[in-house]
Amino acid sequence: MAIPRAAREVLSLRALNRATLARQMLLERRKLSATQAVERLAGLQAQAPNPPYIGLWSRIEGFRREQLTEALRRRRIVRMSTLRATLHLMTAQDALAWRPLLEPVHQRGLLGSTHKKELEGLDRAAVIAAGRVLLGERPRTGAELGQALGLRWTGREAASLAALIRNNLPLVHLPPGGTWNSHQSAVLQPLGDWLGEAVEAPPATQDDMLLRYLAAFGPATLADAGAWSGLTGWKAVAERLRPQLRVFAGEDGQELFDLPRAPRPDPDTPAPPRLVAEWDNLLLSHADRSRILSEAHRARVFTVNGIVRGTVLLDGFVAGVWKIERGKNKGRNVANVLLEPFGRWSKADRAGVEQEALDLLAFTSDDEGERHAVRLA
Repeated sequence: MAIPRAAREVLSLRALNRATLARQMLLERRKLSATQAVERLAGLQAQAPNPPYIGLWSRIEGFRREQLTEALRRRRIVRMSTLRATLHLMTAQDALAWRPLLEPVHQRGLLGSTHKKELEGLDRAAVIAAGRVLLGERPRTGAELGQALGLRWTGREAASLAALIRNNLPLVHLPPGGTWNSHQSAVLQPLGDWLGEAVEAPPATQDDMLLRYLAAFGPATLADAGAWSGLTGWKAVAERLRPQLRVFAGEDGQELFDLPRAPRPDPDTPAPPRLVAEWDNLLLSHADRSRILSEAHRARVFTVNGIVRGTVLLDGFVAGVWKIERGKNKGRNVANVLLEPFGRWSKADRAGVEQEALDLLAFTSDDEGERHAVRLA
């Protein structure tokens, strides 16, 4: 029998914060491999090469950059468009199982893009088939793919032809693309061709995805699940799964779904200072981000040009932003973490953040003689 909403346990904002941080491995670093961590996190957004490395550094004890690079090269993790039709790092198994479910998200993204008008009246099936043949011959960059298709479909924008292929075929960004400090154009290959027969995964359902989402980001509303994935239709999924889920109420009365045995720490559990990477899914996986980020600070994190800045967590909530600046001073390499607090930090908080910043500089440095410092804006 369903529990009346008025009788449901109410979870405070701090309770949601601590539950999310625990599942995101931000209350304490874990001893996991890069592949295990990416699986537990249900993917890491990877618009730029370096942020996923920093995202894993903030979560894995003793993490080294080569661990992720090696996982990409060994095809245990892939970089490709998945959730929200944006680039993510996913385990090979999750990529195989989830990408077909995310097809509507990619189609919707293409229809809402600047390419829509350019693709009108085009025999899309023929273009997609031709693109599949071209990529079967050899991996190609998006520019190379568009140029090759443009020889056949003259008068069409090469970029739009390439976008049609990218949104209709599951394409992996082959290493070294997407690895640390690698900024060359991505070379693309269909996921099945890259993985071959070495990796198998049973097809996933949207029910499976909701369970994985809650394990990584719950307790959460169905709108949150939509914001994370880009998919719709979560109400029917939740009704099917309701008997095996716990249902809570938020402070505003919203219905929150969760796994019965998922961690929900005491709201007063200490949360250490953390530097969270740019574009981190911690900030991108809920419709209501207030469990991590105050709306008053949103514009200072999400910029008008689409950047999601690196953030400082104090007591579990965003309390500032950070960035690394590198250069030379008197012939010597120097690197600073520039911190921009959103308010006054206590002496202890500042000391904790500065130590994290120095550790981050050591993690990102390729020069043992580089001089490191932390500055406040």
